Amino acid sequence: MTKIIIIGSGIVGSTIAYELSHYPHLDITLIDEKNPGTGSTGAALGILMGIISHKTKGRAWRLRESSLQRYQTLIPELESLTGLHIPCNNDGLVKLLFPDDDLTKWEKLAQIRSDQGYNLHIWDQSLLKYHCPEVDVSSLLGAIYSPCDRQISPTFLTKALVKGASLKGVKCLFGVKVENLKIVKNHEGNNSHCQQVQLGNESLSADWVILATALGTSSILQTLGSNIAIKPVLGQALLLKHNTWQTKNNFNPVITGNDIHIAPMGNDEFWLGATLEFPDNQDQIIPDEELLINLQQQAISFCPSLRDAPTMLSWTGKRPRPEGKSAPVIEKLADYDNIILATGHYRNGILLAPATALSVLELIN
Repeated sequence: MTKIIIIGSGIVGSTIAYELSHYPHLDITLIDEKNPGTGSTGAALGILMGIISHKTKGRAWRLRESSLQRYQTLIPELESLTGLHIPCNNDGLVKLLFPDDDLTKWEKLAQIRSDQGYNLHIWDQSLLKYHCPEVDVSSLLGAIYSPCDRQISPTFLTKALVKGASLKGVKCLFGVKVENLKIVKNHEGNNSHCQQVQLGNESLSADWVILATALGTSSILQTLGSNIAIKPVLGQALLLKHNTWQTKNNFNPVITGNDIHIAPMGNDEFWLGATLEFPDNQDQIIPDEELLINLQQQAISFCPSLRDAPTMLSWTGKRPRPEGKSAPVIEKLADYDNIILATGHYRNGILLAPATALSVLELIN
């Protein structure tokens, strides 16, 4: 049995644990100091922007396509295995277009996606108003509709992944802190090797250690002599209640424009999100109230009836962004033969979790 230890039970670590659990020769342990999905995963709206992305080739596109394809089977698979319901919005994503947008660019992307087997629809003002009656189209060029993108509840998905992994034999240790990684030189003496993961009251031997530790990654890597830094980017969002939101034939997609997302969550609830706030020179981030106000005002300019929707919750969370490296970081740690990084997903942790798990599988095989 190959012993796999995964540190971090957010969406990425939990997906890795579940996907690896399909292989009976792997002895898998998932460890987290906190409960699953309470870190950076909780700082996500769960909007999967893959087909509508302008990434059309290379690593960035391969990761997106791989994840979107896996999500087609993963959600029903998990629901069947665990008996848990995973809330999803499968009505797609509507990206608003403004007068200064380059329509030719979107027409080109739509053709590329068609050649790849996906659909992107270009709507003029009248089609946008027909499908999304709440949108004020007066200052818009139209919209791009992506039926293959979707929104998934990150916390429900993570819970289902953890339960599914556990049912398939993964040992889950939560509320347990990793105190140290015991490092030795490998037999050839070229690289270092993590022999054990030391917890408070026990040590676990490891053939592979996977760091899916998001914002906790930098502190671990410092002890290993690595200078890879994962920095926080803060986001603020609002949860609103809207009892009279109009739809056409119950079609209720995610609406996005100028990087402002209006995400219907069911039960007449909507997330408005999310701001992008970067740390100062001391790596501190203080939520900017004015940015949250501006976010709400922009959302209201898109859908004016949101003005009268009461705020149920104001939310703040942090996303992990790698400094000096492309997001996400999925690779063997330099100078170590059995430590894998699966971190720094920034704003795409939910979207790229399945592809990350498959990439990790390739690294350990």
